[in-house]
Amino acid sequence: MTTPTIAIIGTGNMGHCIINGLIANGHPYEKLWASDPSIEKLEQMQKKFRIMLTTDNKEAIRHADIVILAIKPQVFLDVLKEIRALLNTSHPLIISIAAGIKTTTIQRYLENHPAIVRCMPNVAAFISCGATGLYANPHVSTKQRDMAESIMRALGMIVWLEQESHMDIVTALSGSGPAYFFLIMECLQAAAERLGLESETAKLLTLQTALGAARMALESGESLHALRQQVTSPGGTTEKGVEVLQQAKIDQLFFAVLQAAKQRAEELEK
Repeated sequence: MTTPTIAIIGTGNMGHCIINGLIANGHPYEKLWASDPSIEKLEQMQKKFRIMLTTDNKEAIRHADIVILAIKPQVFLDVLKEIRALLNTSHPLIISIAAGIKTTTIQRYLENHPAIVRCMPNVAAFISCGATGLYANPHVSTKQRDMAESIMRALGMIVWLEQESHMDIVTALSGSGPAYFFLIMECLQAAAERLGLESETAKLLTLQTALGAARMALESGESLHALRQQVTSPGGTTEKGVEVLQQAKIDQLFFAVLQAAKQRAEELEK
């Protein structure tokens, strides 16, 4: 299969991350274009990568088979209006990672049933350990779907969604999720310090415990409920701690957390 030419519009954190992942996976430098209005960003990119760089979005996508829109939602439609004539004639696969921009919104600005994949990565993509939800509109072919999957796997694991409306749940869960876990770990560390542990010791134990629990959950094949039961001995210390969480209705708390984040995602789409 011929290696596709990919144009990344926007070289911010996520655009940079995608470029880094593609190169790490062996994508040829000459098959990668990136554009950004910031000459400073492009100069920094030039020092690290030998890819094709430009401040002209149209030049970047002129010969692209895949166009990745790694730009902020606030400028998304302005950029789309700028490049839509080229997109309408070249018909590339469009991959959008702009939060809150639906595929139907993009489609309204384009012609001829454009193939669009919408993605919601998270911050852990920066270390190739992210979780990304993907949705393909009906015009995406099997080959294009495979190409999108290959690109986004460079950022970590991926899941395909059958309904675009579920992207708001993904945003609330995995998109915002790292912040929830950072807060939980922050609270555990602070509690251990209040009980007498030194700060660095409390932090290291908290981080390793979180990492170990996540790896066990990923690798064991057991349900999260079963794993919790296995480490919660009747009458033991873990049971006492878990009881406090359950009495505080932690399940209802996290439902409210996801519900609030999902509602905000829906508001931003309007």
